Amino acid sequence: MLVKHLWGLYVQPKDEWIDIDTHHESLLSVVVSLFLFALIPAVSAWYTASVTGWKLGFGDTTYLSSSSAGIMAVGMVIASIAIVAIFSLFVQWMAANFGSSSSFTQALELTTYTAAPIFITGIAALIPIAWVIMIALLIGVAFSVRALYTGVPIIMHITEERGFIYASSLLTVGLVLFVASMGVTVVMWSFGLGPEFII
Repeated sequence: MLVKHLWGLYVQPKDEWIDIDTHHESLLSVVVSLFLFALIPAVSAWYTASVTGWKLGFGDTTYLSSSSAGIMAVGMVIASIAIVAIFSLFVQWMAANFGSSSSFTQALELTTYTAAPIFITGIAALIPIAWVIMIALLIGVAFSVRALYTGVPIIMHITEERGFIYASSLLTVGLVLFVASMGVTVVMWSFGLGPEFII
């Protein structure tokens, strides 16, 4: 499973990407790993929102109802998997423009490994302090960006120069997907699907 490569991607990403490229995972294995990664921020946020609560500033602790937190956690998992899958389609679609070819499984593998540090930092949601979560998220994003730029030329079998441009293009796609997901969230909340607070 993908989990076995995580430590290597943190400490020696280039060597680990070469190992990943040599021993590709099956589609089922990649999907299972992606699901497990997506559970980390969702379960952490559910627990904090419904059990320990959030304390922002000097006000009272804020809680969500268990059902509302559960619905939002399921939504987070679905959205996370959808974003990674859509990003993978872009990885596959753009490959030909950079002199490469990619199966969907290979693209999903690259995307899942790249997104893993962001998913893992989701455990910081267990500490309901906004600045702690923001710092953890920034660290996760930094490791994900490094993984993307290191992994693209190796997994896609292209030069580092082309890999840099390819990864930069994918980074732009990732930012657009992130902004789009925020927009979808706002629209859903406007239709009454937002959180249900307990006072």
